[in-house]
Amino acid sequence: MIKPADYSLYTSDGERSITIKPVHQTIPDVTTQITGVFKLSEGEVDLGDIVFDDNMREWEYTGFGDLTHEQAAQIAKYIQDKNPTQTLPPAGGEGLK
Repeated sequence: MIKPADYSLYTSDGERSITIKPVHQTIPDVTTQITGVFKLSEGEVDLGDIVFDDNMREWEYTGFGDLTHEQAAQIAKYIQDKNPTQTLPPAGGEGLK
């Protein structure tokens, strides 16, 4: 997952629109890489981060309880399915489409 994405989370209280923003690390004059950290928000409300290990298999939710473990797991699965282990093109390049 290279670009921010909106995720619809369906709960017993209704639908929640969660924005997932990947955190990138830029190595000057080389490349930009995904860090395995994904910031979650709902509107203007910060929900914390989902942080993956190097292999994108294990994760933890660093929020303060606004999402249940099951809800965070659904979002983590969505992120894993988007193949976030890609390397971004160098700055100024054409970019991935």
